[in-house]
Amino acid sequence: MKPEYTLPAGADFHVHLRDGAMSEAVVPTIRPGGIDTVYVMPNLTPPVTTVAQALAYRDRLRAIDDSINYLMTLFLDESITPEVVREAKAAGIAGIKSYPKGTTTNSAGGVLSFESHAETLRAMEECDLVLNIHGEVPTGTRPDISVMNAESRFLPTLLDLHRQFPRLRIVLEHVTTADAVEAVRACGDTVRGTITAHHLSLVIDQAVGDVFCYCKPVAKSPEDRAALLNALVTSGGKFFLGTDSAPHDISAKKGKGSAAAGVFTQPFACQYILTALEEGIERGDIRDEQVTEEVLSGFLGEWGRDFYRVEQSTKKIVLRKTDEVIPESLKAAGVEVVYYRAGKKTWSLEWL
Repeated sequence: MKPEYTLPAGADFHVHLRDGAMSEAVVPTIRPGGIDTVYVMPNLTPPVTTVAQALAYRDRLRAIDDSINYLMTLFLDESITPEVVREAKAAGIAGIKSYPKGTTTNSAGGVLSFESHAETLRAMEECDLVLNIHGEVPTGTRPDISVMNAESRFLPTLLDLHRQFPRLRIVLEHVTTADAVEAVRACGDTVRGTITAHHLSLVIDQAVGDVFCYCKPVAKSPEDRAALLNALVTSGGKFFLGTDSAPHDISAKKGKGSAAAGVFTQPFACQYILTALEEGIERGDIRDEQVTEEVLSGFLGEWGRDFYRVEQSTKKIVLRKTDEVIPESLKAAGVEVVYYRAGKKTWSLEWL
């Protein structure tokens, strides 16, 4: 890899910006990660299920930093009717997010089966609105499901949805397994996958020993991590960046009870990717010559913008191989959020 890359500004097609004090803390960290466009998740409390809620949420985010392009989404539940889909399309809402019921943060109202949403999905197909899927079978719904196989067991549902709605644009979010990579590749041009920064570097051994590496879906095996890295450098646009950066106050990570699922990567979004690629080369998972400027520009923004039909950025960022060290935590607006890979070196980033 070269010691320096000048690239178009990145676009992150899966972010959690929360609301209230947490938004005040984390929204200003978007630009330091080299990002000027973000695809905002709707799993607030209560979830964002109406166009009015989504637009009001965007206004709150813009009040914190209006230099970012916020692409808004709705939370798929029984209230999302074909009429809501058409209203969302007219208002410029970018997509509708499906969460498996009870699987991750604020997903209690999520989906158990897509059968009851068939008319809504048909309307989305007609309106050309994207369906974003957290692709796991909810744990507890079947005795054979665990966090390690929940994504793999969901893949027949993905393939079935693609068969039923071949024109529906679908994104399988935060892909973590080799078989999920193959499933996305097997689908037609209307299906894509996002890959996070942390799943490109983590494996399950690290995640079970460090609450700040615990996320949903959980990190998997070294072979799965290698498959994700290979997907990044060989897919030609089938996969693109969606960090799933998910901030939680340190008290929710280390307090009493179960640790909250989520890894905070927003302030170093692009930098973490280059570090993961470096480490992948060192392990032999990918080859040095596969990491080109074309691949980096595509994965970090251009491929996702093409799929979502978002204008390409004219802004530029410079990433340099330096000895920059990731701080321990973000402390702002009365919250403290621990950074992923705190204390370790990463690349530096500058806006031109």
